[in-house]
Amino acid sequence: MSGTDRFGGEDVERGPEAGETMLSRRTLLQRAAALGLAASTMGTLDVLARWPQRALGATGPALPEIQYAIERYTPKAIRAEGIPIRPGPVYTTFATIALTRTPTADDQATLARALATIEATYPFSPYGVFTTVCYGIPYFERLPGGMGSAIVAKHMPRLIADPERFVLEEAVPGPTDVSPANPEITKQRFNVPVRIEANDMLLILRSDSTAIVADTLDWLSGESDALAGSAVGPSGLGALFSVTSRRLMFNQQGLPRAIADERQLPYAESINPSSSMWMGFSDAQVGSSGPAPITTFQGNHFSRLTSARPGGYLSRGSIVHLSHLIQDLEQFYERPRETFTRRCSAMFTSNPPPSTGNTDQFTDGGGPAYIPNFFVGPTGAEREAAAIRTFDGQGHLGHISGLQRSSRTGDARPIHIRADGPGFDSLDVPDGSQQPKLHFSIFVPSADFFASMRRNQASLDLAQKYDVPPQNLGLEPFITATRRQNFLVPPRSRRAFPLLELD
Repeated sequence: MSGTDRFGGEDVERGPEAGETMLSRRTLLQRAAALGLAASTMGTLDVLARWPQRALGATGPALPEIQYAIERYTPKAIRAEGIPIRPGPVYTTFATIALTRTPTADDQATLARALATIEATYPFSPYGVFTTVCYGIPYFERLPGGMGSAIVAKHMPRLIADPERFVLEEAVPGPTDVSPANPEITKQRFNVPVRIEANDMLLILRSDSTAIVADTLDWLSGESDALAGSAVGPSGLGALFSVTSRRLMFNQQGLPRAIADERQLPYAESINPSSSMWMGFSDAQVGSSGPAPITTFQGNHFSRLTSARPGGYLSRGSIVHLSHLIQDLEQFYERPRETFTRRCSAMFTSNPPPSTGNTDQFTDGGGPAYIPNFFVGPTGAEREAAAIRTFDGQGHLGHISGLQRSSRTGDARPIHIRADGPGFDSLDVPDGSQQPKLHFSIFVPSADFFASMRRNQASLDLAQKYDVPPQNLGLEPFITATRRQNFLVPPRSRRAFPLLELD
């Protein structure tokens, strides 16, 4: 059936999955387990999420060499509250994988066939599944000679600014992560030390259907011999893949508020009912991410940061950083202190805030969910830290203004693509309760580029220089990163166990 979206958007059509308001208990448990969720969360998503009505994107036999370049295969931008946004697929599962042994040439061929089978079975679109395959340092250490081998030295790009360093380096604790590296940092509610993970692989599966995501991951990891209801035989990877975590992200207008209402979370009425994010502000604005080529090792004519050259083995690849964050929304929405004006300043900038919101600063978010992501320039963060034109005369640090110290070219082009969104689960929560999460992933040209962005996001150097009050440090007090890892994203033609065939 079709009809008006109850969250105020355009017409939607409920597909077979979204229309199942009464799943069988067996189906519910199976799908929840496949996605790493509690059955109650899976049931909530199946009831509350909507099946978007989308026009089909591009089609054709040749899929993009940049694995995550899905823009041509998703619908065009729409407007929300007058702001152009481009929503991605509703669901994303980040499946981290440990290999049980070093893969062989036969395994390389098996993985290539398995990925081709998925793409022959499901369309490369939100109606089907987008699959991105990534590799961590532990995988490359399995190659003869490891990261120090001649093969890696020949084919892995290096930083132009520091040719001794590869594009792939391991993640490090962020400057405000709970870690022995930051003995002075504590969090108000979720004081969980960050873990630098050591997974061999990361699979990113994106779709409008949890059923398709779960089906794909089950088949690929050897838990099923069927795909899309057809007996296609085993993937051949079950004995090689050990899935270490399954993290489900959901990204749809109004869904966080709907979940908060259904679960009777104490801050529910403070969440903007139009937002796709727990913190009430959309991050899907057109122009807030760069085009895929600028984020690759090869770059484009606006930005080139690595030694990669056209035609190189990994030139059309990139780095993806994956982190898992618990969000302290009780603190973020605390009344009467955390007004919309303060929250908007923490997210964007206070020099001045892009919106001061409604007279009622709290109910339904207290202001708009969709705000332009303006480029404030690489010096914007310092101006607000110095209390220049801030709304209350105090020094502040905004999340976006901090990032923009290094995240864009001089003419304001983003050098990254974010693919992040909300979750709701118990992973790493000390008392085992389900809590709002941010499943954060970002595609960038090098691990060093992301590390610089993360330092600038916190801007502790500016906080110290201008004595910024601790309650004005952007989003830093409200987030706890519990896991981080960097992965290399090979180009599509090299996505099956890269470099293995060169041994």
